[in-house]
Amino acid sequence: MISGKTTLIAHLGYPTEAFKAPMIYNPWFDKQGIDAVVVPMGVKPEDYAASLPQIFRFSNLRGALVTMPHKVTTMALVDEVTPTARVAGACNAILKRPDGTLLGDQFDGAGFVRGVERKGRLFKGTRVLVSGTGGVGSAIAASIAAAGAAELMLFDMSDASANALAARLRENYPQMKVATGSKDPAGFDVVVNATPLGMKEGDPLPFDVDRISPDTFVGEVVMKTEYTPLLQAAKAKGCQVQVGTDMLFEMIPAYLEFFGFGTASPEELRAVAQLKY
Repeated sequence: MISGKTTLIAHLGYPTEAFKAPMIYNPWFDKQGIDAVVVPMGVKPEDYAASLPQIFRFSNLRGALVTMPHKVTTMALVDEVTPTARVAGACNAILKRPDGTLLGDQFDGAGFVRGVERKGRLFKGTRVLVSGTGGVGSAIAASIAAAGAAELMLFDMSDASANALAARLRENYPQMKVATGSKDPAGFDVVVNATPLGMKEGDPLPFDVDRISPDTFVGEVVMKTEYTPLLQAAKAKGCQVQVGTDMLFEMIPAYLEFFGFGTASPEELRAVAQLKY
C-alpha cells in the first residue's frame, strides 16, 4: 500500500514497457516491510535535462534508477559523480543527499561482471568484445577492465563514443590492450551485447553468430525477453550465456545499500521477484 509516508525511487528511462526493476524491488520492499516503492517514469530524451531537476524537487523522493537512454546525459545533470561513474562515463543511480545535492553512481558493470564470474567464467587474462559503448556498455567495459581482462575490443555505431571510452580505459588501465572498430566475435573469450538490438521484433543480431565459438561466453543486457534471439542462437551453438536480468539481480544489493535500504542476496531477491516478459 502506497501512503503519504511512502518513500519514492524514480525509475527513469524511455520507453518504460520493458522495465523489470519494479518487479524485483517492490516485492522485496513488501516482504521486508519497507515503506518504499520504485515508480517507472517515462521521460523522452528531449525532455530529460529539463525534467530531472523538477522530479528531484519531490520531497518524498530518495533517488532514482536511470536506464536507457539517459545514463550518459545524467553525468552532466548531477552535482557529483563517483570515480566508477567517471570511468564509465555514465550514471545509472542518483541519490538525493540530505542537503539536496545529487550524487551519481554506476552499478551496471559490477552487476554484469559479478553475474558472469558467479557462473564460473573469470575475466582475468581474457579477451573480451563489447558492442555498444553507451551508458551500459561503458560501465560493463570499465568493470571488465577492473576485473583484469587482458584485451578489450569496443564497437559502436558512433566511432567518437567508442574512442572516448577507449581513451578513459587506457588512462586508468594502461596494462590492458584496448582497440576499437570491430564487432567480429571470432577469437574472443567473452562477447557482450550492450546495444538495444533485440528490443524490437525483427532487429538484426548484434553479432555474426556463425563466427562465435562454442567456447565463447555470450552476455546480454536486453531484458525484453529472457532469451533474446542472440542468446537463443548462442545457446544453440553450445555457448554459456547470461540473460539481461542476471545483471539486475547482481547489482540490486549495491543499489539498496546506496539508497540506505540495507542489502539482500541475489538469491533472496529472486525468491520474491515477480518478473513478467
